[in-house]
Amino acid sequence: MTIMKYKRILLKLSGESLQGKQGYGISTEVLQEYAEQIKAVTESGVQVGIVIGGGNIFRGLQGAKRGFDRVKGDQMGMLATIINSIALQSALEDNGVKAKVLTSIRTEPVGEYFSKAKALEYLEAGYVTIFGGGTSNPYFSTDSAAALRGVEIEADVLLKGTRVDGIYTADPEKDPSATRFDELTFDEVYSRNLHIMDMTAFTLCKENRLEIIVFDMDTRGNLQKLLSDQERIGTLVKL
Repeated sequence: MTIMKYKRILLKLSGESLQGKQGYGISTEVLQEYAEQIKAVTESGVQVGIVIGGGNIFRGLQGAKRGFDRVKGDQMGMLATIINSIALQSALEDNGVKAKVLTSIRTEPVGEYFSKAKALEYLEAGYVTIFGGGTSNPYFSTDSAAALRGVEIEADVLLKGTRVDGIYTADPEKDPSATRFDELTFDEVYSRNLHIMDMTAFTLCKENRLEIIVFDMDTRGNLQKLLSDQERIGTLVKL
């Protein structure tokens, strides 16, 4: 068994990434790729908690710009994250991985109501534990939910899976001269005004000493390479 750098992680996945090339909804191909990557690290003994966004289905802030009530829009977004959580649970179970969905709002029998004690019990028992429903509050992003759950389950690190391979001096998709950082402090991210997640989530991580690694989840095998420390993957943010 490969020795892993971290025992317990909180993996934040983008809802938009679940669209794959189809540009909407849920791509079964992307789900399968994610499930295979997650399975590989669980087989090495890593305990995995996951928060998924819902932007592939509905994003409350975008809805508000089109006339939706912001609170109702955010509630729709929360339900979208639960749909994604169930989809990932199904893909994991199809690959022989035990998985549970815990939700911040009562959705039984779709998912179990979240508590820290229940989450830790499942993680210790080897279940991939997926946290749906965001924080259950409007005006909070799924980045904030990821930071909150990461702190609650006492994760060793928060891994933010994105489409790019780390944090850059500028958006690499718009600026070809942008350069990637291997490592940053929280204060450097503040001073450089780098937008890696919303400020509420970022501050919660800093105050609770939860390190963040931003990496490309869409490259097959990256998750295991990162956790096994085989090579430098992504950008580490630490105190």
